[in-house]
Amino acid sequence: MSRPQRLLGFDYGTRQIGVAVGQTLTGSAQPLCVLRARDGVPDWQQIAALVGEWKPDALVVGLPLNMDGTPSAMSARAEKFARRLEGRYQLKVHCVDERLSTFEAKQSLRDSRRTPSSYRDDPVDALAAALLLQTWLGEQPMEQP
Repeated sequence: MSRPQRLLGFDYGTRQIGVAVGQTLTGSAQPLCVLRARDGVPDWQQIAALVGEWKPDALVVGLPLNMDGTPSAMSARAEKFARRLEGRYQLKVHCVDERLSTFEAKQSLRDSRRTPSSYRDDPVDALAAALLLQTWLGEQPMEQP
């Protein structure tokens, strides 16, 4: 049986990048933070600090596909971000279909009666990152004891 893994998940965007942390032992993920980006370019020092602090075994990046499953205009940018993560940190990077993760995150916040002003306390992009990381974890085969 392989050891449990810790992962960081990224909901890539041109202005903000949501980040979540999760692990394979429980198959759960939780929102971590939102990083600012400039035209899709993150502050790589902030990402390096997160990688240094959380010491993930792998990374997961959401792939924004169209509803019919075809690549969207943002898909190429998200894939480039994933390649850069892999190159910079020498970690395995998995891409996961993130269709509706941001919509689901906003709906979840609405359902919990949080107002837009309270999103700073539970940012929608970080929640979307947790949802896409949760999706990836749910797609992994269960380990047998």
